[in-house]
Amino acid sequence: MCGRYTLLAEHDDIVRAFGLSGDIELYEPSYNVAPGQGVLALIHDGREKRAGYMCWGLVPSWAKDPKIGYKMINARSETAHEKPSFKTLMARKRCLIIADSFYEWQKTDTGKQPKRIQLEDRPLFAFAGLWDKWETDDETMFTCTILTRDANVFMRDIHHRMPIILPKDKEEEWIAPTVYDPAHAHAWLNEIEVEKLHAHNVGTYVNSAKHNDPECIVPLT
Repeated sequence: MCGRYTLLAEHDDIVRAFGLSGDIELYEPSYNVAPGQGVLALIHDGREKRAGYMCWGLVPSWAKDPKIGYKMINARSETAHEKPSFKTLMARKRCLIIADSFYEWQKTDTGKQPKRIQLEDRPLFAFAGLWDKWETDDETMFTCTILTRDANVFMRDIHHRMPIILPKDKEEEWIAPTVYDPAHAHAWLNEIEVEKLHAHNVGTYVNSAKHNDPECIVPLT
């Protein structure tokens, strides 16, 4: 799964890295992005890429209660093309969720050890995500979820699942596909190769979503 991550990049670095044409409104770095919070996401509106904030935790357009979002922070890529909550979104509502590391908790004999995990070869990346719009007469919400897959060899010792990080040359195709078909999206994701990762232990300070400062990422020696 993916339940916490960071985004510490400078505003202008994000704009350049993702080829955005304008500023990102209300951008704020975060040492500890958590479910229920606003996350920086990127979509394609048919003409251009647009960046903005969505609530992390998918609320399908047909949901009766928005609290369902707390149960839908992740979606399994193996079955998302078949599930009612995700099937249509796999075809037409895909997004990039911008990050520069994620946290995972490794089970040990003494408890769960939090680790910060990053790409070896580039500092900034995007998770493959899905989004939807939920609205009532007096409320509108844009929400999203991160797609996950079985862990690769590197991640397996830490956790059995991992988020899908898109290769740089695949980001555009994910949000502006040429084929709008859930099964095609599923097959496309299956072919994504995992880039090299590295990880280091951090303190249990990060366990609390209330903590959002540099202490979250201090490596343990």
